[in-house]
Amino acid sequence: MGLAKTAYTLIICIASVFILIYLESILIPFVFAVIIWFLIKEFRNISNKIALVNRLFPNWLLNLVAFVIIFGLITVFSKILSSNISQLMNELPKYQANISKLIRQGNAVLGMDILNEMHLAIESYDFTSILKKLFNSLSGVLGNIFLVILYVIFLLLEEEYLPSKLRGIFPINEQFQSSRELFQEIDKSIGSYIVLKTVISLITGILSYTALVLIGVDFPIFWAILIFLLNYIPTVGSLFATVFPALTALLQFGEIGPSILVLSSIGTVQLIVGNFIEPKLMGNSLNISSLVVFLSLAFWGLVWGVVGMILCVPITVILIILFSRFEATKPIAILLSGTGKIK
Repeated sequence: MGLAKTAYTLIICIASVFILIYLESILIPFVFAVIIWFLIKEFRNISNKIALVNRLFPNWLLNLVAFVIIFGLITVFSKILSSNISQLMNELPKYQANISKLIRQGNAVLGMDILNEMHLAIESYDFTSILKKLFNSLSGVLGNIFLVILYVIFLLLEEEYLPSKLRGIFPINEQFQSSRELFQEIDKSIGSYIVLKTVISLITGILSYTALVLIGVDFPIFWAILIFLLNYIPTVGSLFATVFPALTALLQFGEIGPSILVLSSIGTVQLIVGNFIEPKLMGNSLNISSLVVFLSLAFWGLVWGVVGMILCVPITVILIILFSRFEATKPIAILLSGTGKIK
């Protein structure tokens, strides 16, 4: 019996992965819609704590204001990214000329012929195709915006009827209260994480933008938005957010000095935000093991790419909360948690 149960579990896990991959085009916009829905709910909850706002503005109007602000910012950011990617592609000839200059300087300093081979390898690499893939990926995300908007609208419309639906699904009062507490815990954990992570990413992006402008790096707003987005990816996001602008400075100036300056300044921002500001704001409320975060990052990155890496922490939090509610899966929740203690 135990062997059969293990086999069924394995089959379900494998089938779930295939479903996640096959339905990627449907599930990813829905997950983004759920995240935006959480942001709208948090905006509404915070606004309702202000007595004057609570008295003058009904919930539907607060939902509309938050909806317009969020999708307005998404539209502005998308246009900035698209415009800057096109400009970046036009700057490629200058950057590739600086690559040749850097290789020659490296040969003169190190006296190693191996750098000539590196030169050939870099020259043969099609940087234009990389940017085209990035642009196509961005276009694909933007193409789903209309679907995301529809999902968000329907989620807001369905929100009012969720308690009555739960009552219909769980007619016994104890089951209803348990399911309601489960949804409230998920709502509180994910909502707080998304809002705080957005604030932290915004702080990181603004400080990085200031540093890039002062140094004189090309397309500072582009890199600031990219740093803002990459900051949602745990562990490796901050690394890429630091390296990419530093490489741009190296290619732009053709000298190592500005690149080191960018690396140190943005690295300092990431260090201060990641080690002081973020722990202060978020604490250990998520209760996720660092090893589990890294494994989750690898798994969801494999399944859904960069989008999966951004979403890995909220998904893992939901799984821990769900697993902790059932005796059969409680050991899994304990294993995934950071402290080994679950509610």
